[in-house]
Amino acid sequence: MGRIKFNGVLLLMVLQIFLVTTTTGNETCESDQIMKEQCHIHTYKTVKPLLDYIRQVRNELKQGETKENQISKLNSDLMEKYHEIVRIHETFMKEAALLNEYKNKVIKGNNDLQLCQNKVDKSESEISSQQNIILKLGKQLSINYKSTNLENCQFQLKSLNSRLIKKDENIKGFSEIIKNNTEHQKTLELELEKSKSILIKHEQDIQLCRSEMNKLNSTSENIREEQKKIQLQLNESETKLIDKVKENQLCQSKLDKLTPTTCISFRENTGVHQLNVSGIGLFNVLCDSQLAGPGWIVIQQRVGGNENFNRDWATYRKGFGSFESDFFLGLEKIHRITSLQRFELYIHLVAENGSTYNVRYDDFKISDEDNGYALSLSKFNKTIIGDGMIYSGNMKFSTFDHDNDKNDYVNCADIHKNGWWYAYGFDCPLNAPYTYLRWCDDRYTSLKEVKMLIRPKEAMTK
Repeated sequence: MGRIKFNGVLLLMVLQIFLVTTTTGNETCESDQIMKEQCHIHTYKTVKPLLDYIRQVRNELKQGETKENQISKLNSDLMEKYHEIVRIHETFMKEAALLNEYKNKVIKGNNDLQLCQNKVDKSESEISSQQNIILKLGKQLSINYKSTNLENCQFQLKSLNSRLIKKDENIKGFSEIIKNNTEHQKTLELELEKSKSILIKHEQDIQLCRSEMNKLNSTSENIREEQKKIQLQLNESETKLIDKVKENQLCQSKLDKLTPTTCISFRENTGVHQLNVSGIGLFNVLCDSQLAGPGWIVIQQRVGGNENFNRDWATYRKGFGSFESDFFLGLEKIHRITSLQRFELYIHLVAENGSTYNVRYDDFKISDEDNGYALSLSKFNKTIIGDGMIYSGNMKFSTFDHDNDKNDYVNCADIHKNGWWYAYGFDCPLNAPYTYLRWCDDRYTSLKEVKMLIRPKEAMTK
């Protein structure tokens, strides 16, 4: 009996707690305000990297022509934030639906509790009725000693005891149901509070995001205005730059007219002078006016054997050596010079015995690099020695790393340790090692000095 009363009181306390909880919802406003401020701080920390990123984009937009692309990227980021807000709103709607579902479950739990209470009350009423019957039977037993009535009473007593045991078991079951419903109700209330806090935080996030979107939109307008100003400045700078380039081109044109392209302008002034040739620009050459008159450019010189002429293609292309000793002017420079006009070639030879020989070719030039700096010679002017370059005409230049000769078995430049216009290897390379330097005519004259000079053909008529 005491257990039944205790369970009933417990049920009433649970109902009162639930009613108090539902009626004091307004009293949590103060705690919700604190939570709102904390959520605001957390949201600011979350949005702060985005603000820093926007400031960085604003600074970068001021630095060059990539500002428009960065503004487009910023707009794309804003659209992503907008879509994120839409997703958050959808989440809110789902949370609201879940809250309604939790409320329905709570209401259903309350109804179940009320049904259980009704069953308990009914059971207590039945137990009280049965106890009254037992008391009445006890009185009858004390008055009446008849064996038949006693047996009936005993049978009824046993029946009542079994029914009481069954009622106790039912009460235990109902108590477990009430306990489970109470725990489930507490769980639902916790989830409800959690969902409310999440909903408040999301609403604050939406407000902050909307505020930031408004700021970003105004910032984008300012950036566009600044971009227009910068574009105007760039246009002005570009105009000034174009004017400056034109001035430089004009100055360069005047300088080109003042700077000679051959040694003819220096007349009798033998020595190192500067030429200006299209495609190369300014470079130094050795002018010679003593061996065969004024205007000669020395393109190759062997006067001491101090320079190694076994060089690769890149070195022969650029040129090497010293104007004061042995040198080779460079295939690219020779090509650029001889492409301007018609040149003649003069070769000055000094034999080991001191004898001096001179060789002339009326037309001399070499092609560009794509054609292998091929040699073009015409009209050998006969002297007391023969034509030692008869096999080199129309041949491409060869080095140990560029085999352009006609010999299918060996690289003549690699075998003879120098670069030259080789045909089959029977040529007369004036770039040969100093101890093997020869003029390859019918006498194979050994040499100790060689100079190759070129001059515009028109200089002969002046």
